[in-house]
Amino acid sequence: MDSKKTDIKSFEYEELVAFLKEMGQPAFRGKQVFSWLHEKCVDSFDQMTNLSKALREELKETCDLRPLKKREVLTSEIDGTKKYLFELCDGFLIESVMMPYKHGNSVCVSSQVGCNMGCSFCASTINGCERNLTASEILGQVYEIQKDIGERVSNIVIMGMGEPMINYDNVVRFVRIISDENALHISQRNITISTCGIIPAIISMSDERLKVTLALSLHAPNDEIRKKIMPVAKKYKIADVLSACDLYFEKTGRRVTFEYCLIDHVNDKPEHARELAQLLKGRNAHVNLIPVNPTPENNYGAAKEKDIETFQNILETAGITTTRRREMGRDISGACGQLVRRKL
Repeated sequence: MDSKKTDIKSFEYEELVAFLKEMGQPAFRGKQVFSWLHEKCVDSFDQMTNLSKALREELKETCDLRPLKKREVLTSEIDGTKKYLFELCDGFLIESVMMPYKHGNSVCVSSQVGCNMGCSFCASTINGCERNLTASEILGQVYEIQKDIGERVSNIVIMGMGEPMINYDNVVRFVRIISDENALHISQRNITISTCGIIPAIISMSDERLKVTLALSLHAPNDEIRKKIMPVAKKYKIADVLSACDLYFEKTGRRVTFEYCLIDHVNDKPEHARELAQLLKGRNAHVNLIPVNPTPENNYGAAKEKDIETFQNILETAGITTTRRREMGRDISGACGQLVRRKL
């Protein structure tokens, strides 16, 4: 990666048209290059065959495509989930996951190299955060997976390594590019952005006029438990985070999903379910229950099956829409951060 060269793949459509116009090119050239980058997902300027050789050479001299290098792919024998280890141009490693569903292929992408949030049940955060990913590096994960499986990606969750709201500008840029009608044109309604509750960013996202789903990593029914497993709770109280989520729903009309990782003897008992139901009462909310994926670095155990069923029944009886996430890729270290940890 040459830091002096322009990261052309991170340009939104109008920005790319303006960039090429400064190079003396007509507007239609911008559309052609944008299509090559984000619809055909090429890896080099030489593949842009409807551009003149002179223009291709000029782009090579001034711009950088920053391709991802596929280091390892693990495929689950249980459900076909694929776990990808990608190497960035500066040598850092990130993970992505492809999950095949009946309704299409869903991809979970990373937004940072590592994470600084310190959630005690997550392997991504153990070594901290090295840096944010650029929009092109987030896009590259989707493009490389599409090439690998030979099929279209229909759903995206920004829920891999990193806290997306800390890398706000690049994540928003990613959403705008990948949903552009001149690119892959993936519906924003099929994109989910996860956050552990960075309130200023949630408020800003409410004004972006995007149609993405916001997923709050809640994982506890009260501040006391949340502080023990999520350091961010020491800065942002649950009541204030929920107020920001209410604002998001009010401004976008998009129902917020509340992610709840069930940890044995920590947050999985009937009293926790009843407290959670009371917390979300009256909200147009959807709770996604996730049995914790144990890692060697913590002593957590997944909630027992009977406790998960009881927890879900209590929420549903209280009128809270609840689903249980399918446990995908458990035989290939499916939880985010586990493959990078193993490599490091």
